[in-house]
Amino acid sequence: MPRVVVDVVLKPEISDPQGQAVLGALGRLGHGGVTSVRQGKHFVLEVEGTPDRAELEQIAETLLANPVIEDVELHLPTD
Repeated sequence: MPRVVVDVVLKPEISDPQGQAVLGALGRLGHGGVTSVRQGKHFVLEVEGTPDRAELEQIAETLLANPVIEDVELHLPTD
């Protein structure tokens, strides 16, 4: 059964307090080379048959993400 991965992250212009907190903690722990952190959501969908990109985009944009403040990235299985 094919697996489709959907990553959802806040748009760059949207403040990300959780990402900023992680970035601050990384600096305090001595990991100063990390310059930015954005938190998000990761979904793994198992689908029957060949994944339909249009249908998956609709699912992601209407159920998994808020398109006003979040960007969606689909990772479809490669043949």
